[in-house]
Amino acid sequence: MRQPIEVVEVGLRDGLQMLPQVVPTADKLTWLRAEASSGLHRFEVGSFVPPKLMPQMADAAEVVGAARAMPGLHIAVLAPNLKGATAAMEAGAHVIVMPVSASEAHCRANVRKTPDEMVAELARVCALRRETGHGVKIEAGLATAFGCTLQGEVPESEVVRLAVACAEAGADCIGLGDTVGYATPAQVRHLFRAVRDAVGEIAGSAHFHDTRGTGLANVVAALDVGIRNFDASLGGLGGCPHAPGASGNIATEDLVFMLESMGFDTGVDLARLIEAQRVLATLLPNETLHGKIAGAGMPRTFAA
Repeated sequence: MRQPIEVVEVGLRDGLQMLPQVVPTADKLTWLRAEASSGLHRFEVGSFVPPKLMPQMADAAEVVGAARAMPGLHIAVLAPNLKGATAAMEAGAHVIVMPVSASEAHCRANVRKTPDEMVAELARVCALRRETGHGVKIEAGLATAFGCTLQGEVPESEVVRLAVACAEAGADCIGLGDTVGYATPAQVRHLFRAVRDAVGEIAGSAHFHDTRGTGLANVVAALDVGIRNFDASLGGLGGCPHAPGASGNIATEDLVFMLESMGFDTGVDLARLIEAQRVLATLLPNETLHGKIAGAGMPRTFAA
């Protein structure tokens, strides 16, 4: 039996939030259907934030509703506060990701709160879930865990402290994010070990950007210490509007190729995933897609 890996497509949120134009809802759903046809079933489809601040996400509730109607999909969204999380619950999201940046400078720029204030907001969302009996899962996304373009170094002790605080606040899972592409494999192994020593296996997901070409190497490092859940974005789209210099996520198609070649089971048909990348290219004709496998083609040895 091959070990299963959960790949979460975050391009519909992390990728589209960086575009200067608003992508029509119909095009988002075309992308979603094309990629879902490959067998990928976990998607982060939007952010519940004020439309005036991020018009690209104004249709988040509509996209969640349409995605929920597609059989077998598991739908996550990002929400930075109680108001957004309430709307996400009402829309029917399966998972709410709350961004808790380990860098205070980035946290203030991104959500206008300190990291500890975001932990308190997370606790309020978890309390609302208990009060309502809602079945939504709540993930704490520890952004800039490996460094920050605004602040510079982010102490490992601070990441561990915040992970413990998020666990105590009621988060079901905790992900470590390399928001600006600073991480190296040795750092990934060390930090994940430290966080898992403190909170256990609820620290089980990773979000890597490929800004400096280390994204897939960091995935391998995370695999070495037991991580089995990875965010990625089709075509390597993505970035953070409040982190100068942050560029795209690891490309979903490259991640799937590497994992399958290593003997893991993503449940994804790579040929169909590459076709989905071609669909995305037609939907975003003015955007550069960064994945390698779609251009190079699959090696003749891949099927073996």
